[in-house]
Amino acid sequence: MTKKRKISIAAASAVVVIAIVAIVAHSRANNDKSDTAVTTAIVEKRDMGSLVQATGIIKPKVGAEVKVGARITGKVEHLYANIGDRVKKGQILVRLEQDDLKARVDQAEAAYLEAKAAFDKAKLDLERDAPLAKEGYISQQNIDGLQNVYDMAKARLMKAKADQDYAKAQLSYATITAPISGTIASVTTQQGETVAAGLNAPTFITIIDLNKLEVNAYVDETDVGKIGVGQEALFTVDTFADKDFKGKVSAIYPRAVLQENVVNYITLISIENSEGKLKPDMTANVTITLKKKKGVLAVPGAAVVREGGRKYVMLQTKDGKATRREVKTGWKEGPYLEITTGLKEGDVVLISGGNGKK
Repeated sequence: MTKKRKISIAAASAVVVIAIVAIVAHSRANNDKSDTAVTTAIVEKRDMGSLVQATGIIKPKVGAEVKVGARITGKVEHLYANIGDRVKKGQILVRLEQDDLKARVDQAEAAYLEAKAAFDKAKLDLERDAPLAKEGYISQQNIDGLQNVYDMAKARLMKAKADQDYAKAQLSYATITAPISGTIASVTTQQGETVAAGLNAPTFITIIDLNKLEVNAYVDETDVGKIGVGQEALFTVDTFADKDFKGKVSAIYPRAVLQENVVNYITLISIENSEGKLKPDMTANVTITLKKKKGVLAVPGAAVVREGGRKYVMLQTKDGKATRREVKTGWKEGPYLEITTGLKEGDVVLISGGNGKK
């Protein structure tokens, strides 16, 4: 290799080294800028609350879910219910075949009228002859016979009336109506199908009143002692993640439930569902407000540094410099901390940059 060629290779190597050094220096300069980058926040007044968070499930209240069945055996002649239909209390849902039931009603009616006629005659005979017995025109034996006929006619009339009422009741069972107003959640029969009544009435329609729902929130045992009836709550559901629903604590179960080795207490939260968006069995993320403070000074928690048992912030002065200011904090809500002493409304504090430095 010639001396001239060696000099060319050395020169090229030097250029490469210089380029690498420049790239590294540029990268470090950018990192230093990122490390020292800060943002600011203005000390402002906020409404804050002491909170308890829990996960829950939306459930119907007691009496809000009703299962409808048949009290007699019969063939479904007409089905007026479909899943999702809104129904009112007393609205007809199912009508069973009624021909044989109507015939029994007619038969019972005829038997009742016959018994009524016999009773009326026996009563008339007794009322007519009883005064004559007192005058001695009719023997007491005859009166006793009339009384016996009257008593038997009265018994037959009462039985005929009971049979008539029973036949009418059986006929009424063939028309099944909604016991509450609500939304049909399930239908497990169809037109033309025969339903059989047993000891337990078969359920083939379920109605839920969506205006009577509540949240069963599972509150940790460490927090349940802070909860009280009447406290306000907010919750979200996955379907409407950007919407907050309101509620109030209505009851706390006295017995605990164990979930994944964690002791929880079911806390009932009454809710409103006038828009009909909420459905049973939706998962709810619940925040219960224990107390409220209005108009307290607050800063983002990232602005507060803890060091040696004390807390301080970096306060930006009017000339753009930063000075260290000791503060005391109170409540925490989300990313914000209450400032009880050390700052005033309108002060500007520094918040950490990308790597956490101030």
